[in-house]
Amino acid sequence: MAKFPPDVLAALAEREEVQIETGGRRTIIWIVAHGPHVFVRSVRGERGRWYQDLLAEPEATVYFRGKPKLPPVAVRAVHSPDPESVAACTKALEEKYRRFGASLKAMLEPKTLPTTFRLEPL
Repeated sequence: MAKFPPDVLAALAEREEVQIETGGRRTIIWIVAHGPHVFVRSVRGERGRWYQDLLAEPEATVYFRGKPKLPPVAVRAVHSPDPESVAACTKALEEKYRRFGASLKAMLEPKTLPTTFRLEPL
């Protein structure tokens, strides 16, 4: 499994939101890091367009929002509905987004848990 360079991993861990480009479209999403792993999850569950796009074509591009401006990162999304990955993503979401109340709660609903992806650099 490829690992993100430390500076990219730190930037992914710090940014509240990024854009993910799938199917030629960009969507703003939350992103978390847990140790060396980077996770994303669809707040809309299986109905999420970008989630469906990643299932069909796992290669995507992550664009950083905010400053400092950083170059986009090409990634491969590995569908990770296994209990270990789901727990790691959930823990990281709870730590990073605890002040977001209802929005965080939506990310922790049972319907969203199987939409967890681990991102790896290309």
